[in-house]
Amino acid sequence: MAPYKKSREDGCCSVNFLKYVLFIFNFIFFLAGCAVFGVGLWSVLEKRYIELLTNDTYAVIAYLLIAAGVITILVSIIGCFGAVRENRCILLLYTFLLLLIFLMEAVAGIMAYVYEDQAWHELETNMNKTLTENYMFDIAKTDAIDDMQRQYKCCGAFSHEDWQYSKWQKSLSDQVEPHNLVPESCCISKRHNCGSIVHPSNIYAYNGCIDSFVQTNLQKHLIILGAVGLGVCIIQIFGMIFSCCLYVKLKDFEYDY
Repeated sequence: MAPYKKSREDGCCSVNFLKYVLFIFNFIFFLAGCAVFGVGLWSVLEKRYIELLTNDTYAVIAYLLIAAGVITILVSIIGCFGAVRENRCILLLYTFLLLLIFLMEAVAGIMAYVYEDQAWHELETNMNKTLTENYMFDIAKTDAIDDMQRQYKCCGAFSHEDWQYSKWQKSLSDQVEPHNLVPESCCISKRHNCGSIVHPSNIYAYNGCIDSFVQTNLQKHLIILGAVGLGVCIIQIFGMIFSCCLYVKLKDFEYDY
């Protein structure tokens, strides 16, 4: 009788065990991919205030996560197929793609945490300029400014007085005293022409948007983006380990008849 070389059950992990583990992992990985894709998409679609950021770091982080999520979903399907078919070429491709996604999500996660520290300084330097120069002259930025002021109950970059230096207010200076005009999104009680007032009792006069926006929103969302990116990276490490183990096991598995 020919010598017995390798068994599917040799070693600490059998081929069948590794197949089932990898299959279960890829199901979890598929759900993680949906979560990553969802967080990235939510960050882009629901957060129009990214128009207020002067560089593209936040958007790059979000789009990296969207791309990583889509690839993760596809790769999880490839991983399941490779495990079920016991195909070493597919497993090798799967491991390479896992490494690629790992790098993408690691970069997105690290960028999110690094950018968290830079966001305050960027907004402090540039938000006031964005408000005073673009309001009512750039539709996307105008919508973002109004959304921010309503949601975070703030007015202007540092206070309502920032608006007296805006191009928008100067364009209306023949209709109202400049120091009496702010956008209606600054109003506490919403009514027509509520921004045209003599006394700032009905506006969020001294609540600057930089403090409200960065502390209660942008930093929190960057932490979420970073945690999702780095968290899924940890899951992928186990996927690469299981895939490599199954690849080696299948490579060594032989019977002589």
